Amino acid sequence: MKTEEIRHFSDEELASELDRLRRHLFDLRAQAVTEKLEDPSMLRGARADIARILTERRQRSAASTDEGKET
Repeated sequence: MKTEEIRHFSDEELASELDRLRRHLFDLRAQAVTEKLEDPSMLRGARADIARILTERRQRSAASTDEGKET
């Protein structure tokens, strides 16, 4: 998932996508423990997508906080 795609999501969509990715990461970790994970790089990709979403949420909250301080 690319950053540009994430920026077009609403706050509700970001929350649902974050939940989905966290469940996916949990499943990937379970597969890694049972040695059924075919591509270990999927773990890194899932963590990176989670980080991108968290970064976007943080930027949005910082922007809304900054707007409140200007008035």
